[in-house]
Amino acid sequence: MPGVVVPAILRDGVGRTRGGAEWIDRLPTLVADATRRWGLRLGPPFTDGAASWCAPATRVDGRPVVLKLSFPHDEARHEGAALRAWHGHGVPQLLAAHEEDWALLLERIDPGTPLSRAPGSPRERLTAAADVARSLWSVGDEVEVPAMADVCAGWADLLEDRGSRRRIDVADAADLLRTLPTSTGVLVHGDLNPGNILAAGGGRWLAIDPKPMRGDRAYDLWPLLEQVDDPFEHPDPEVVLRDRVVLLAGLLDLDPGRVAAWGFARCTESAFSVWDRLGDEAGARAVLGQAAVWARVAG
Repeated sequence: MPGVVVPAILRDGVGRTRGGAEWIDRLPTLVADATRRWGLRLGPPFTDGAASWCAPATRVDGRPVVLKLSFPHDEARHEGAALRAWHGHGVPQLLAAHEEDWALLLERIDPGTPLSRAPGSPRERLTAAADVARSLWSVGDEVEVPAMADVCAGWADLLEDRGSRRRIDVADAADLLRTLPTSTGVLVHGDLNPGNILAAGGGRWLAIDPKPMRGDRAYDLWPLLEQVDDPFEHPDPEVVLRDRVVLLAGLLDLDPGRVAAWGFARCTESAFSVWDRLGDEAGARAVLGQAAVWARVAG
């Protein structure tokens, strides 16, 4: 299908990874195949996806849908399976999937306003997000997704290597990455940030773009606590984070100390990821300063 528009964020991100440029060159064919397969009339693509090409579409029966084509990578591998297991609980309905092309056909969410841009206070946004998390965690279907314990153990090894090379002590964060995950646990979203929670009308919110794992529920909350607004722009971010942790933990029947410990561990891991992937030492050290705040919240 000639004339397929590739958003800049996708071209600049995926296009610079190994195999990314070739995948982008294949997009017109992938889009054309999906359009024929599912009888779609496509609109212009959304412009905010860094690892997938997504566009609103209409089926021949008039139903509004979204076509999603993911760049093949591990974090997207189990998205379809997780969406199928959730059965529309807290997520859009999965209408069809073509695994070979990493293609999903999804219920379209209307109006689709992200929680990050919704009116209301951070407390109101966190309360809405808690309802979504509760819906996701309530589904008990067995589904083949990575075990959080395995994923986080790999992150801990990588974190120790990165910390050693820069002579920074990361032992506490690495230890938490190994001990916080549970061997069983629930199906978690994996990237439950406010930009991935969309208004679905009637006061409903649905989560998109999961990076699913099975493990500890408290893992999911760190991006919400940091991104409903920036706590580190407040005069006392420790007080702000502590209040938010207590709120979400209370709403979701979780241990606040465990929620905060995940914040410290994930914030630390994120700092070194920024350092290695982007070469941004100043940015990484700023995030390490934020991780130190999380350490005090965790006590």
